[in-house]
Amino acid sequence: MALESNERPDKPITKFESMLRTDDVYFFDAEDFEDIVHHYLNNGKISLAKKGIKIGLQQHPGSTELKLLQVEVMVFENNLDYAERLLDELQLLDANNEEIYIQRANIFSKRDNHEAAVAFLHKALDLTSNSFDIYSLLGMEYLFMDDFKLAKESFMRCVEFDNEDYSSLYNVVYCFEFLEDYDGAIVYLNEYLESNPYCQVAWHQLGKQYSEKEMFQEALTAFDFAVISDDSFIGAYFEKGKVLEKLGKYEEAIENYETTITIEDPTSHAFLRIGKCYEKLKNRDMAKYYFYQTVHEDPLLDKGWLAITNFYYNNKNYEKALYYINKALNIDGENPLYWKKCANINYALENFDQADFAYKQVVDLGNYELETWLKWADVAQINGDTISALQILAQGREFYPNNLKIIYKSVGFHLILKDFINARICMLDALKLDKKHKQLHLFNKQFPQYCNSEWINTILANYKKAS
Repeated sequence: MALESNERPDKPITKFESMLRTDDVYFFDAEDFEDIVHHYLNNGKISLAKKGIKIGLQQHPGSTELKLLQVEVMVFENNLDYAERLLDELQLLDANNEEIYIQRANIFSKRDNHEAAVAFLHKALDLTSNSFDIYSLLGMEYLFMDDFKLAKESFMRCVEFDNEDYSSLYNVVYCFEFLEDYDGAIVYLNEYLESNPYCQVAWHQLGKQYSEKEMFQEALTAFDFAVISDDSFIGAYFEKGKVLEKLGKYEEAIENYETTITIEDPTSHAFLRIGKCYEKLKNRDMAKYYFYQTVHEDPLLDKGWLAITNFYYNNKNYEKALYYINKALNIDGENPLYWKKCANINYALENFDQADFAYKQVVDLGNYELETWLKWADVAQINGDTISALQILAQGREFYPNNLKIIYKSVGFHLILKDFINARICMLDALKLDKKHKQLHLFNKQFPQYCNSEWINTILANYKKAS
């Protein structure tokens, strides 16, 4: 039995869902079906949206809007060829429908042809005065193309249409930041705030830009205005706390972090920052308490385990430090800084085999700091593998060709191997850089057994005569 829509005074969505539960068939206007489908798409209920499109096209087979919604679902499901064929049919019927070009742009975007997507979106702009959504799509396409200048301009247009479009506002600021144009962001946000003085989002973003430029007092003022605009704005309190930390005002920073905890459920990041503040205040007990609160709140936050590691490392409790750095490595085993900390701890514990393995991971993961090469070479030599130690120093010298610490250490290792020829070559390389022998103590301190040897004295004397 078919019922007219006016026999059912319920809202279209309620009525539609009632129809799905029964054998009744209700008639809806095409516009009602569009609202129903939009509702389900916005809520991620794709299967119900497809049912709405199917029944809608059965009742209104000529509806272009419903067919365009069908195309939208096809694009979402990556059924791009069929979507294109349907668009070809629709374009023959209505060549001036901007939605056709928007969907074509979506198809090309899915195929990573963002230049073509931009061209279709500009065609859509020529056909409509309601261009807000199109500029938003254009902005995203330009982001895909790494054209942050045009992306920024597109998102600015969106903010002009709707000054409460905070998603676009964030994107504008993101583009400024990527372009490292912090001054431009500050000017833009100040102009925006002239007409929207109670926008907590803009004040918050302005504070972050001032902080980036180390204009800390201006940043604090901006965060205060964000809080005045919305006293429950957690982000403003948190960022204000970070600025106060940089200014050394740790007690005030703690107050702001604690405020975030009182507004909403505690977060591991707030606990971590509070712990670091207490650490700076040399309140070890409170620092330790909050570091443990951090990992209790979020056991997968590797930075929390690292904070506990550093706490014990700085207090020379290397056994506990090793236990906790392994916790961090279990979460992020690709982090070279964690492996470096692991290596340094094992070095302190004289676990030289483990230290050697850890330093190798550090280098394999792309950390080429001078200290890494020097300590790794020392570990290899302590393990009795002086040849490997020299190979490590040779690799390090590729990054630091004129570093006297590496060269003088190489001299000593060659002497340990009784390789006097290469030892002499390295020593002469060092003396060319260290003409007045001001850094010779680097060699003498690590290799005191050679510092007054006849071999060294002869080289120094000959070099002095030659120069």
